[in-house]
Amino acid sequence: MSTSYVVVTVLAAAMVGFSAASVFLGAKWVVEPLADYGVPRSWWPWLGAAKAAGALGLLVGLVVPVVGVLAGVGLALYFTGAVVTVLRARSYAHVPFPLLYAAPVVGSLALFAG
Repeated sequence: MSTSYVVVTVLAAAMVGFSAASVFLGAKWVVEPLADYGVPRSWWPWLGAAKAAGALGLLVGLVVPVVGVLAGVGLALYFTGAVVTVLRARSYAHVPFPLLYAAPVVGSLALFAG
């Protein structure tokens, strides 16, 4: 396990964990766009829980690699869905935001595979 893999994975987990906490705490800069995109409010806790589980899974993956890979794949799919949601809402200027969170997750998967 390389140092870069550990650093990128911890960074990814921290970013995704922060994103999950932002949903749980109802941060205006997170929940207003969700409402604008048409994401039902009843889904928000589940979306936050998925991100929190993914962040935890990335960290557990440092000890149990298969868990980290599964968490990384799940988060990559999650953020792909987020990009699709933003595109469907025609909020093209917001596309970089889910990509910003996806980048270290994909980087972690790439470093694991490499």
